[in-house]
Amino acid sequence: MLGRLAVASIVVVCAVIGVASTAGPAQAGTYQRYLDLPLTNRFADQHGGGVNRGLPTDLDRLRGLLQEARSDGVAPKHYAALLFQYRLVQATTEAGIELATWDPAKGFHATRATMIKSYRYYENFQIAHRGLQWAGMAGMVGADFGGGTADVVLAGDIYRIQGLQPLAAAIIDKAVSVAGPGVVGVFPAGLRNLAYHADKITPADLDWFSRQILVMQKAIFTDLMPLHVAYVKDGLRGIDEFRAAGLIDDGIAGAWRDIASNDDARVARGNETLLRREQYDVVGWQFDNVRNYRKADGVGAALTYAMTLAGSPSIAGVPALRNFISFTYRDRMADGRTLRIATPIPDWDWSVFDLRWKYVTTELLPRYQDMLNHNHSALMAQMKVPYETQFESHRPIVNLHKILGDALAHTSVTVS
Repeated sequence: MLGRLAVASIVVVCAVIGVASTAGPAQAGTYQRYLDLPLTNRFADQHGGGVNRGLPTDLDRLRGLLQEARSDGVAPKHYAALLFQYRLVQATTEAGIELATWDPAKGFHATRATMIKSYRYYENFQIAHRGLQWAGMAGMVGADFGGGTADVVLAGDIYRIQGLQPLAAAIIDKAVSVAGPGVVGVFPAGLRNLAYHADKITPADLDWFSRQILVMQKAIFTDLMPLHVAYVKDGLRGIDEFRAAGLIDDGIAGAWRDIASNDDARVARGNETLLRREQYDVVGWQFDNVRNYRKADGVGAALTYAMTLAGSPSIAGVPALRNFISFTYRDRMADGRTLRIATPIPDWDWSVFDLRWKYVTTELLPRYQDMLNHNHSALMAQMKVPYETQFESHRPIVNLHKILGDALAHTSVTVS
């Protein structure tokens, strides 16, 4: 959820992005040790802190180093990591986050305040800049999924999670009692994993799962917030420097040109491109890893299916994930009669990109944009609610037992 675009002249970049008047003097030649560093932690999955352990995290120090590299005419591709780290530290500083100590491996309790600050920062971009739709939507949905992470850690004790097993099994058994054991395989794999593998989930599994969600949350911030900062502070010239450095490709650079156009259709298209980058390039492979965790026991798939059962974005008109594709089944039995099964559980898994992208582009994004364009004042009012309140009002997983209990009560199995 990266490639190369030439800038007409490094002199132009230096003139429009340079910060000589505010940086303070840098020791001659000190930036050279930071040239051509790899972005070993681009997706926050290797360690805490920034994009490379060797880079400083002090904003003034980074500004001075970057100013010196620009002034010396160094090609952006050589100072890419330095540029990326500088913009990232600008973002974390403005958000009130200490990048050096931001480490998802510390777990939810240690990073809860950081998560809330990051989502508040997202929403502030939308409040201040109407065209930055990705940031606004990410901030709103962040409360929904951040609350789910809180549930896993704070309320999702192992007995609560394991207690989902008999409810999931009872839904399947309702069909088995009518059509026999051969019908088990027609149910969604996620439901079967909950029914037959939830008892294998351990406290260590829940801890691992919640930390992976925290990694994804930081990865999204790390990847997209530096671009937002560069754009807001330096316009398309800030984006061009990222492209010249090889940090983004033509598609992402074009998305920012769409956003800058002020044409409604292009702005929407540009934000959708950023959204796809987030969902595919940044967290797509990480979601796959989570779903495939302890694959033989179905533990990871049980947990991602539980996310799909519980998820319910707070954007007006967007259906809960479980209602987007509900499970129905119809088939002719060996005796010629027709078996019909209907139950209000999801027949999909949020962690699978193609299905997640369908949900995002047919429900989440268009309804958010409709609210932005036609009920802007209500959207702004919702975003200006203190983020702590937004966060705590979305604690979906505590409702999982009720969701499955209701699904069991409304499961219909008929033969005719």
